This record gives sequence, structure tokens and C-alpha cells, in this order.
Amino acid sequence: MQPYYRNNLVQLYTGDALQLLKSMATESIDVIVADPPYFLSNGGFTNRGGQKVPVNKGDWDQVTEKYQTSEEFNATFLNEARRVLKRNGTIWTFGSLHNIYEVGYLLKKFGYHILNNVTWQKLNPPPNLSCRMFTHSTETIIWARKYPKVPHFFNYNLMRRYNHGKQMKDVWSTPVIQQNERRFGRHPTQKPLSIITRMIEASTTPEMTILDPFVGSGTTAVACQSLQRHCIGIDISPDYLAIAQRRLVNQLTP
Repeated sequence: MQPYYRNNLVQLYTGDALQLLKSMATESIDVIVADPPYFLSNGGFTNRGGQKVPVNKGDWDQVTEKYQTSEEFNATFLNEARRVLKRNGTIWTFGSLHNIYEVGYLLKKFGYHILNNVTWQKLNPPPNLSCRMFTHSTETIIWARKYPKVPHFFNYNLMRRYNHGKQMKDVWSTPVIQQNERRFGRHPTQKPLSIITRMIEASTTPEMTILDPFVGSGTTAVACQSLQRHCIGIDISPDYLAIAQRRLVNQLTP
């Protein structure tokens, strides 16, 4: 299959990630960084920049005839992800209260060993429009390894140095996203570059290959390129991959 975009470190592919995963070689990936659909596109509304806007993000954020429930989708993804991971491989998976408990249950069901439940605290979350509950200001990142007793890589000393000589905790606080990270286009669920960079620095070495099966506007690819890691990214939307390509090319431009 021809890539949408390729350079010496990054390969981007257009297509259904769950189908493309099935064509990948067993135990060929060191680390997976995944931001799968949360399946929140249900006709509701949210707040963006003080404006009431629809919560619908696109067809990719809705259940389909192929995957009739979110559990069916996530089970297919996590099962294939485990197959392509190397024996000492790890996976990072984003989620919110809407899907993370299902993801955690499936990780245990398929034999993964959960290492951390990282809480990403958003310092500038949008307000809750209903005023009937607390403002949602966090998301969860589960970090798990393929096997319970096969050692994984963790760059403990670097994380400790970043945290002023103390062990880094599992609560990471950042703004939602910097505007300059969206200057080449907007993705509705784009994650901050600082968060992805920390994940990759913590769990990979330069010779490793990282897979992002829902790469969107390319934040994982941009982080990998900056850190001189090899990255394979997949997304069903050519429009989002075009944003990713512009970001990668800009990063390489002197």
C-alpha cells in the first residue's frame, strides 16, 4: 500500500485503521499511541471559545453497521494492537469517562498489564453548559504493556529530571492546546504536543517504531519526528492527513 506521505522517519497511511492493522506483521511495533473515538457524536452541544457548538465530530466518531457498538470497535482494535506489539511493547490509550472504563476492561480481558492510569488535567477546560454537574476538566491516559511479566522500557531518569529530581506523578497538568499547534488546520480531538512528547520520551528509545492508528492531524508524528523516532500513522480522513503533512513539512523547513 502506498503511503499518503513519507519521509525518512514518518509514514502516513489513509484507511480504516482496524482493517490496516490486520495487514501488519505480528510483533512489529514497539509502542502504540492511540486516541480512539470516544463515540460522543450524539447530537448534543458543547462550548468552544464561549460559543455553543454541536458536539458531533464526524462519521468516524459514531458507531456503524460494521462496528455496531463501541465495545465491538474497541475490542477489535485492542486485540489487533496486542498482536502487532512486540513482546516488550506498550500501548498508551486516551479516553474520557465516556469510554475509558470500557477500554480498561478490555485491556485486562485481552491480557495486557496496566502500568499507569495517567490523569491529564486541563488547565483551561470549557465550561459545562448544562450547569447540572461539575465541569469536565480531565481525560485519562492508560499505559499498559503486552505481558504482565515481560519488562518494558521506561525512561525513569529522564522523567525524574524533568520533574526537578523527584519521581514524576501520574497527574499531568497542561492547557488544552496551544493555538500555534492548529495553525495548519483544526482537528476536534487534537491533543497537546507536550503531552504526546512526554509519552514518547518516557516509553521509547530512538531505534523504536511507534504506531498511531488514529493519527488525526499528526501530533504523534510531529513529536516522533522532533525526537528522531520512526512513526507509522493511520487515519481514515485524507483532510486530517493533509494537516499532518503540512505540520511535518513545516517542522523540517529551516
